[in-house]
Amino acid sequence: MTTVNTNEIALGIESFGDDDAPLVLLVGGTTMLSWPDALCERLAAGGRRVVRYDLRDSGESTTKDPEAPAYTLRDLAADAAALVDELGDGPAHLAGIGVGGMVAQVAVLDHPGAFSALTLVGTRAVAPGPPDDDLPDHDQAAMSRLFARPMPDWTDRHAVAEFAATGAEILGNDPAAARATSGRIWDRTPGTAPPVQMANQMGMVFSRLDCKPRWRERLPGIQVPTLVVHGRRDAFFPVGNGEAIAREIPGARLLVLEKAATAIPDAAVREVAEAMLMLR
Repeated sequence: MTTVNTNEIALGIESFGDDDAPLVLLVGGTTMLSWPDALCERLAAGGRRVVRYDLRDSGESTTKDPEAPAYTLRDLAADAAALVDELGDGPAHLAGIGVGGMVAQVAVLDHPGAFSALTLVGTRAVAPGPPDDDLPDHDQAAMSRLFARPMPDWTDRHAVAEFAATGAEILGNDPAAARATSGRIWDRTPGTAPPVQMANQMGMVFSRLDCKPRWRERLPGIQVPTLVVHGRRDAFFPVGNGEAIAREIPGARLLVLEKAATAIPDAAVREVAEAMLMLR
């Protein structure tokens, strides 16, 4: 792992594969560990240089004030394009997961010359908050359970990891995998201040981010090969959101993971990697 300076900030990155291979840039959602190690390794074995990175206010990237971010969604999109330029491997296959998928959509729309392909995993085409009337909202029963839990002691690694595991169980993800990933995120978080930990563990910065203007209406303008991956059991961004994106981006392929929720499970890594490697 290292950092790359761009747009007057540092972005934490981790690379897999041959530096001379075509670049696949993975936008964290919000940390790079949203992307499974096994997927990165499979993509690298398929002849790609894989770089996953932390968004601002998470992981090894510049952290200032997650409760009052002085940047916008479009700034995060510009970071992705600038990172491709700094790495010198463009145009790149860009992939975003969860809220990182929002960054990826705007990045391809605002900076089309930087990207050759797009993968969107478990995301939607409108900003955090109430969705459009034709899009399914969060599963309210799951959200009630998720947000009824008391916050953990953010100075206690074990408590934070257990909090992540119970959240994963509510959302339909693997609690053991979430526990392990949460511990790794905790280890990489700069300090135990609750806002910083919440930004790393829960992506809370997105609830305070300026995500205007809307971009959904611009999706038909995306002209790169696009893969949309969505878990059938996703309670946070239900699968109808992925289906809508795939309808609205010309020629997009929709891959529904029947037994997945918000995370990419180990059992689906091979299928997702093979689908991503088909994009050029």
